[in-house]
Amino acid sequence: MKLTKFIDPLPIPPVLKPKWKSADYTYYEVKMEEVKQSLHSQIPHTPIWGYEGLYPGPTFEVETGERVFVKWMNNLPEKHLFPIDHTVHGAEKVKPDVRTVVHLHGGRTEPESDGYPDAWFTKGFEKKGPFFTKKIYEYGNLQSARALWYHDHAIGITRLNIYAGLAGFYLIRDPRERSLNLPSGKFEIPLLLQDRSFYEDGSLFYPEQSSEHPTEFTPSIISSFFGDTIVVNGKVWPFLEVEPRKYRLRLLNGANARFFHLFLNSGQPFFQIGTDSGLLERPNRVQSLLLAPAERADVIVDFSKLNGKSILMKNDARTHFPIGDPVDPGTTGTVMQFRVTKPLSSMDTSVIPPFMETIHRLPESTAHKQRFLQLSEEKDQFGRSLFLLDQKKWDDPISENPQVGTNEIWCFVNTNGDDHPIHVHLVQFQILDRLPFDVKHYKNTRRIRYTGLPVAPDSGERGWKDTVKCPPGHITRIIIPFFPFTGRYVWHCHMLEHEDYEMMRPYWILPPY
Repeated sequence: MKLTKFIDPLPIPPVLKPKWKSADYTYYEVKMEEVKQSLHSQIPHTPIWGYEGLYPGPTFEVETGERVFVKWMNNLPEKHLFPIDHTVHGAEKVKPDVRTVVHLHGGRTEPESDGYPDAWFTKGFEKKGPFFTKKIYEYGNLQSARALWYHDHAIGITRLNIYAGLAGFYLIRDPRERSLNLPSGKFEIPLLLQDRSFYEDGSLFYPEQSSEHPTEFTPSIISSFFGDTIVVNGKVWPFLEVEPRKYRLRLLNGANARFFHLFLNSGQPFFQIGTDSGLLERPNRVQSLLLAPAERADVIVDFSKLNGKSILMKNDARTHFPIGDPVDPGTTGTVMQFRVTKPLSSMDTSVIPPFMETIHRLPESTAHKQRFLQLSEEKDQFGRSLFLLDQKKWDDPISENPQVGTNEIWCFVNTNGDDHPIHVHLVQFQILDRLPFDVKHYKNTRRIRYTGLPVAPDSGERGWKDTVKCPPGHITRIIIPFFPFTGRYVWHCHMLEHEDYEMMRPYWILPPY
């Protein structure tokens, strides 16, 4: 299906209004519903699943320290939008096909409100997973200003539920951010980047079987999904009219598996001011940005000298990054268009601040323990790709059990060809370095033989993170402070097909000894 680019304006998700707000807490109710929505004006309306019936869902805007309660309600039909592979652990036939649980990605959240994959529930809370604990989630928001996002996390079908549309922004604000005089209001734009494919009738296409590893049954889980169109805020190849001034773009890679290597065809730079978990110390002037699934980047783009021009945001990241197929310049190589055609509504007094905040680096000497955790590709009984963490499956005994109030260094030993974005729930961490090593020697002996000097994190990674790229042939080291809660959480690859099929592990934060 050939679709014309840049004929639909970029939608901006509305800010969600609370049901109740007092000096002590704020209360929201959010329904998950199936509706039809226009994702491109040249195709019929597409059935999607949306929070409050919107894809993406409405944006939360909360304050640091604001006590927020959310009742997440599953009002979805009993039949899923996509076929389900019941051989996937957690998606067995005995379980309801339509199950949901919401994870606030990047949130410092109590375990009962974290969206544990087995804490799913069905319509009207009629059926519940084995770890279901409460109907109303609590978010303390004891974090500085940053862009989080909320999305589905039901075990075995996360890839399908997010692909159906269950994702949205969650922005935390604070006085420090306001004092920096960044572009704000209508000059701050959230951008959820994803890829999708369509049938002629406008419905979403999701493959039922992998061509790489065919099996005797359909549907069958695939190793990674890559769509043939790029969708931004729920619209295929949109345009945004902007004024000749500075704009703040809150970029989020919400794709199932696609990396985005973003640049502007005008040659102008991005000024990156923040990452997953808040502001950087200083702005980072770059010509391009690489975002793995679930990563965010907070950037400023200056359109002040481009009045009357049209600028394309482009992408040249390979699939199965970094080893897969190149993008098609005519389709997945293009993200969206900016048109500098609006008149200047007021003088632009916003700034790109020379300094945002001090980030104290955690010394390696503070680490209570260092863990080496392998990222590997195996084969299942049907010959399909099976990606594992430390060669363990979801139901294997918990082996990561840090003590609350301690720091640990986790070393991700990637013996696979993919770059895996690893996300650790609850915590934020700092990247120490990436060390090249002899993969073949490691597989044969289980001993590490380094082949080069440590590679420091990119300048745009030197803030706090919750998702880290782990390139092949490297040991990626992060240092993590575990606080403030104890209990059961998870860590996983954020390529959704990987996490759905065993590349996810529970971990337990223990109380003080």
